Amino acid sequence: MEIQAAPRQAYTMATFQQPFQCIQLVQKKNSNSKNVLVASAGAKLYSYVADSGQSLSVWPQDGADTSNANNAGSNPDIEGPPEKKRKVEPSSEQDVKNSAPAAKKAPAWTNIPILTATPDGEYLVALTGEDKCIRVFQIEEDGSFLQLSERHMPKRPCAITFMENNDILTGDKFGDVYSMPLIPSAEPRIPKSASQPRSTRIAATNLTVHTQRNLKSLQMQEEQKKKALEAEKNKNKDNDKEDQKPIFEHDLLLGHVSLLTDVAFTSLPSPDPSSSKRTYILSADRDEHIRVSRGPPQAHIIENHCFGHTAFISKLCVPEWAPTLLVSGGGDPHLLVWNWLDGQLLHTVPLLEQTSEAAAEGEAKEIAVRGIWASPSSSSDSDSDTQRLILVALEGNPTLYPFTLNADGTMTRQTPLLANGNILDIQITPSNTILISIDTIHSPGSTSEWRSGPASPAKFIEAFSFKPTEKGEWEAVEDGLVSAVDRLGTESVVVDGGAEKKVKNALSNGLYGLENLRKKTWDDPEAANVM
Repeated sequence: MEIQAAPRQAYTMATFQQPFQCIQLVQKKNSNSKNVLVASAGAKLYSYVADSGQSLSVWPQDGADTSNANNAGSNPDIEGPPEKKRKVEPSSEQDVKNSAPAAKKAPAWTNIPILTATPDGEYLVALTGEDKCIRVFQIEEDGSFLQLSERHMPKRPCAITFMENNDILTGDKFGDVYSMPLIPSAEPRIPKSASQPRSTRIAATNLTVHTQRNLKSLQMQEEQKKKALEAEKNKNKDNDKEDQKPIFEHDLLLGHVSLLTDVAFTSLPSPDPSSSKRTYILSADRDEHIRVSRGPPQAHIIENHCFGHTAFISKLCVPEWAPTLLVSGGGDPHLLVWNWLDGQLLHTVPLLEQTSEAAAEGEAKEIAVRGIWASPSSSSDSDSDTQRLILVALEGNPTLYPFTLNADGTMTRQTPLLANGNILDIQITPSNTILISIDTIHSPGSTSEWRSGPASPAKFIEAFSFKPTEKGEWEAVEDGLVSAVDRLGTESVVVDGGAEKKVKNALSNGLYGLENLRKKTWDDPEAANVM
């Protein structure tokens, strides 16, 4: 019998470009410098002139060494000085080959999920994903990135914001909230050295004692020796753990017993006449809790909790122009508006209009809030609807939901805004133009299904301006920034048949992950597979 060979599978290849996972408008308030738009795509940062879209810089440069910028976070007392290198002349053809330039070194991370700028626009803070590193940059006059420090955290941060004096406030997924100076001290923290074990030698032995009483005493001494050695061993383990802690200055302020998801910092006038204001830390977690704590040095004092969510909380938003109000969202199909200082729920705002058929069958669509943004407080018209604007984006959704936040805590829905792809991040300019970062890889409305091919022309950013009508509408803006950024593009992602599934899963997981916060029930098929 002749066996025919199976037809060889034809591998397809498509070249996509990395979308902007985060965008940040850097506005320097203390100089005449132009505003700069900074964006993260894949493992790189890009900077552009905010008005024209002119490309300024890319970080890191191909082949650049990104480790230990300015030796920040290193401890020479532990690691020792770097080895001296001796320059030698190649003496043979083999030596010439060995002296050839080394291959480009890939960064230790594949994505930059957090990007934020200090309120004065002088510094930029970015989190590089897999190495759990918080990096501080200064944006130079020419738009280039000057890395000032890198600090590797013990656990991966999930939220970064700023306190007074631009100190960094960060929360990690293990529930801890830390504070640290924006620029680390030149003097590293000296770890505690392990203490030397005490001498527990017993001079007597079974051969030198003869009475029953002395034998019993010897047994008691041996038992005490074992306990002392065990205690010393545990103490040394604790010292070893202490040595492994970050060597830079940082303070543990508070902790949750659940996975922490977001952190906000705000201040209100103080009831104490001797103080002008009192600061607060608002923290949210996977277990539907919002905790209101006092700011440092009293972060251990809990003012109250805001209870009302029935699913995980992913985002907190305290507008600058309404500091007593908090807008929160997550895995629930609605937003909640709070008077957070009193823990009072003011308004519940549905996000999606549920059809009557779905409501009758109990098939409400599960959603997750990806971001909540408030318009800046620098608008010239304080009575404008855009002055009290709240924008909400959902995970894997191309629709942006605008609301007007009223003084009493109620929210008025405006006309939704439809983008050309899933919304990853947004920025609101001082003139209330909305810049939207678009997912160029996934099909609109999906977090796993990819587009059939790269969009042509590519759309990385879209801009919209507010059109004052009765319901409030938005119109697309075709300016120099959008066209220039789309024309320049980002790094390519090649997807071929050989490693297609692996590449796609890695990129999808890097962009989307909020649904992993949703708790699984026992009758959930996914939960059954895990068990």
